[in-house]
Amino acid sequence: MKTVTRFAPSPTGYIHIGNVRSAIYPYLIAKQNHGTFILRIEDTDQARYVEGATELIKDTLQWLGLDWDEGPDKSGEHGPYFQSQRRDIYHGWAQRLIAAGRAYADPTPSDTVASYRAEANRNKQAFLYRNYRPADTPDWQPGIPLRFKAIPKAYDYHDEVFGDLHLGPETQDDIILIKADGLPTYNFAHIVDDAMMGVTHILRGQEYLPSMGNYLALYEALGLTPPKFVHLPHILAPTGNKKLGKRDGAKSADDYRRDGILPEAMLNFLACLGWNDGSEQELYSKQELIDKFDVSRIQRAGARYDEQKLIWLNGQWIRRLYAEDPESLFARSAAFWPKQATNDTLKRQVFSIIYDRLKTFNDLKTMTSYFFADPTVDLDMITSNKALKKLSETELCNLLHQSVAKLQTIDDWSATTLQDTLNELLAESGQKPMVLFGLIRLGVSFAAFSPALHDTLAVLGKNTTLARLNAVIAAFGRD
Repeated sequence: MKTVTRFAPSPTGYIHIGNVRSAIYPYLIAKQNHGTFILRIEDTDQARYVEGATELIKDTLQWLGLDWDEGPDKSGEHGPYFQSQRRDIYHGWAQRLIAAGRAYADPTPSDTVASYRAEANRNKQAFLYRNYRPADTPDWQPGIPLRFKAIPKAYDYHDEVFGDLHLGPETQDDIILIKADGLPTYNFAHIVDDAMMGVTHILRGQEYLPSMGNYLALYEALGLTPPKFVHLPHILAPTGNKKLGKRDGAKSADDYRRDGILPEAMLNFLACLGWNDGSEQELYSKQELIDKFDVSRIQRAGARYDEQKLIWLNGQWIRRLYAEDPESLFARSAAFWPKQATNDTLKRQVFSIIYDRLKTFNDLKTMTSYFFADPTVDLDMITSNKALKKLSETELCNLLHQSVAKLQTIDDWSATTLQDTLNELLAESGQKPMVLFGLIRLGVSFAAFSPALHDTLAVLGKNTTLARLNAVIAAFGRD
């Protein structure tokens, strides 16, 4: 049987990283088995619909390289791919259940349903609507909710992650299939759609496990063979004691993208949240994930969300991609440079000496500004420096004068010559590297970080380097 998987998000806001992981795994399964990956938009909850959310979903998948074979903007035999456009299909399947005596129209007012629920709570009983099923019901027509008529029984089924599971009759109820607005609920629509689209594997969060009794009852009532179920453990908050939520600092995939996270790192990070191939490998390309992914190695326990691991992975991917194609990686950094960085030649030079220190592309804004504009002289940064504060201002200025005099003698202002000259200056001054090099580094950058000093000076150029060191001397008032 051809492998068919799907990602079926709701366009109700930004796409959370948990949603993204639910797209990665079915994509990997489909590609590994030369199957079909379908994108289906579950937009039947019109009250929660957010304008532009569908475009954000598509854009996020494309950013990650998770191209769908069928779905919006892709022709396919199983369309339409928006549930709101499949209303007649659901109504046709609903009629099958009505004809079989397994569904009924329920005009019960919502306040009456609420009173039933309150009664069950007072009696300390689980609320099951089937205990309040109306005796006489009208013929169903749009405008009246349609409910499933449960015939409770026990079910045994297999989940690819959680193994063999048992469900008692108490897990089934008269759930709503079609709402008053004529659109289906998720509980009904996904079963119909998956059957019609030939989906062989359903991957979703473990929060759907308690609903499996209703789903299995629906498969049976509709005469459908259930697909394989793969319920994914929660992504946990950094504390590890609850499911990750917005309040725990997790951002949308789009936020991470704007923060300079590479799609390779995000894909790598999310795929390994709760899965590993049993090796010590940490960096996986998309193709490596396709080759090595195995559902049986998804862990049952929740995976703790660690943003620092994502940032570390991103830095590793920057280095890997630079080694493969530096010009391509440089092109991808275009949106992250300081505003004053307008010279592409200079930017390439800076990128070549700083890429291996970057954790995200956003670091370019804070780490490189002094290459493109003279920094503000901040003597406090020098005099409070741990290695320099032991020296008096006179000693600092004497060391700066000595440095300027030595650097002025260089004709070949290259990184190699600068390295040799700085080492000579170190010997002549009798200072420790952290003192001499630290003073020159701060004098030309006034930044908390800079690349190797000889590389930094080579990119800045001789005139700029000497002018900045002389500006510090002048600021000390010891010309």
